[in-house]
Amino acid sequence: MNIGQIKQLGFNAFRDDFPWSDFELAGRRMGFTPRLARLDAQIQSGVARPLLILAFGHHLVPNSSPPTTDEARRRFADYAAAAAQSVAPQHPIFELWNEWNLAAKKDAAFSPENYLALAQATQPAVKRAAPNAPFVVGAIGDDPGWSWTEKMLQTGILQYADGASIHLYNFCMAPAKRTSTEIIDRLTAFHRLVGQASGNPDFPIYVTETGWTTAANKCGVSEQAQADNTAQLILWSSTAARWLKGMWIYELKNSGQNPSELEDNFGLYRFDNSPKPVACAARGAWAFIRSSLNAERRSLASGVASIGASSTTGGKVAVWSEDPDRHYEVRLKGDVPGATFAAPCDSAARPASGVWMPVSSTPVLITANHAAIPALEIRPAR
Repeated sequence: MNIGQIKQLGFNAFRDDFPWSDFELAGRRMGFTPRLARLDAQIQSGVARPLLILAFGHHLVPNSSPPTTDEARRRFADYAAAAAQSVAPQHPIFELWNEWNLAAKKDAAFSPENYLALAQATQPAVKRAAPNAPFVVGAIGDDPGWSWTEKMLQTGILQYADGASIHLYNFCMAPAKRTSTEIIDRLTAFHRLVGQASGNPDFPIYVTETGWTTAANKCGVSEQAQADNTAQLILWSSTAARWLKGMWIYELKNSGQNPSELEDNFGLYRFDNSPKPVACAARGAWAFIRSSLNAERRSLASGVASIGASSTTGGKVAVWSEDPDRHYEVRLKGDVPGATFAAPCDSAARPASGVWMPVSSTPVLITANHAAIPALEIRPAR
């Protein structure tokens, strides 16, 4: 089912746990076990590039959750190397642990120093097994004021990494903050911190989790807001291609059936596998930008985002209102024969020349076939 859904979306990567305790059996035998059968099938299908989380302790290895002794780290590195070797032909990306910083709130063993030591032991082992696989550190969960992030960066860990990863959520913030704009602002701040720490302003960043829950709960958003936010974020990502190496939407399908449970309702698909509006919104936004050669953000008016991009088939512009309550209209300046517009979920595009196109928090996607990036005029919706 997952493979079919990833194909349907047109996405080119997926992220999943690759737990140590499922990969290493008693007697130090390493390999795909029946518990990993679904993951194995998904990786072998070649449907998309796997980003795999090397993580979690092992019940047979003392001091391993997290690894805090040289022996536990050595055992973890042995597992990581065997895991890397087993999937190397599928061009994987590896991420070291998941939200280590959140575990640190309850357990002092999850210190920045222990994370550094684990990276120092694991990165060379993974590189020997899969030399071309990016090794990414961070997987940083919510970090107000960047206090954990700064401690991690100060350890010098980036010298053992090909990228830094972060998880960005805002579903429990004040309702006006549950937007793509808030995520973009925080991601830009993270990028700046990593650039300063590494001395490389384009140090690779991976957003390995982001998304919105549609739970009927004080922290949920509507299905339409989930769709609009996700489309906006994907469209914006084309402007950060120099340093943003990927974005993983959490998650493919709802993980439970309780309508008011936050964790049950992040999916692009519902628990019964029917698509939410976000599925076609994400698919349409990704299809629109994936051929972009370069893209930049321009402001058409206060609170209106516009992303202009060039591609081999012509110029493109995506426009949306950052405030769901404010609506506008845009029109092409001058005649652009063959130009069309559509929303991310539309099944067909319509001619754009000479018409006022509606702009709301649902992005309008304008394609100027075989022409440069078109200029637009804007007015408040009548």
